[in-house]
Amino acid sequence: MTAYGLLIDYEWCTGCHTCEVACQMEHGFPVDQWGIKLVEVGPWEYAPKTWQYTYLPVPTDQCDLCAERVGKGKVPTCVHHCQAKCIEYGPVDELAAKLAEKPKQSIFRPAETK
Repeated sequence: MTAYGLLIDYEWCTGCHTCEVACQMEHGFPVDQWGIKLVEVGPWEYAPKTWQYTYLPVPTDQCDLCAERVGKGKVPTCVHHCQAKCIEYGPVDELAAKLAEKPKQSIFRPAETK
């Protein structure tokens, strides 16, 4: 069975929170819960005139990769609504092959449900 996941390119995430909002609306999560949460890293200066300031979309345990949407042939709502197009959905082995193409990427694969 093929495992699916998300490839998140956090170099290009703009911090717009669209993934969070789309996920909450799609799943009807309460205001304080998300299937994906945007985390802000920084800002801090770690060398002269060199700053760490990054946004990182982090899927939570509530993420099921939009199983209902995917079952209808659509992509997960965070992927569909991402304005920077920095979240990609697909088979984990294909996504893993793309990790070598550039830095600042991560793969998320949800835990198997029982």
